[in-house]
Amino acid sequence: MERWTFGEAPLDETVELASVLRDLMGTALALEQPSDELRALVADLRARQTRLAAQLPPDLRPRVGDDPSPDRRVYLDHSRDVGDYNACFPRYELTVADDRAVGRVEFPIVYEGPPGVVHGGFLAVFFDCAFQQLNCDMGVAGKTRSLALRYRRPVPILAELEIEAHRTVADGSIESSGELRLDGTVMCRAEMSAVLGDRAALPAVSPRRRP
Repeated sequence: MERWTFGEAPLDETVELASVLRDLMGTALALEQPSDELRALVADLRARQTRLAAQLPPDLRPRVGDDPSPDRRVYLDHSRDVGDYNACFPRYELTVADDRAVGRVEFPIVYEGPPGVVHGGFLAVFFDCAFQQLNCDMGVAGKTRSLALRYRRPVPILAELEIEAHRTVADGSIESSGELRLDGTVMCRAEMSAVLGDRAALPAVSPRRRP
């Protein structure tokens, strides 16, 4: 079965940056005292961001559609592994087969809400990403209609968690459900409903421009 993709792959440098930024932010959040090293780093990052911004297209809307302006930015594929290139999303491992997914995730300090606990909103983001990858890897996906979570127990940061998810397709809908477990104990459950999409109806995505 062909994977469902929509968009371009991220740059290798962007993937490396996401990992560094996630680790760096976690380190900064755990600092006890003001740091000259951190102040110097912030100044350097601001300067480099300004120089990088000069390389961006003038229009930051995605370059999607039948006749997109060449002044727009490239759109990156969000069907799977978004956390690999965007530090705002959690990273996880997921294996998909026969409408079922199993995997692992560990939430670092950057996703903390209450002391030592993952913020519930990030759990919703995680399940949305995992369900989307399950659907896309199975070749049929669609727009999310609803996403509901039941928080059974506080989910700890810095702990290896297991996810198991299933999905069914019927009557124009995709129904997904999943559990997040710690040492076999269910910590959180989620259910998602999506409208069954038509791949042929997707708009065109412009490829990366050559230098």
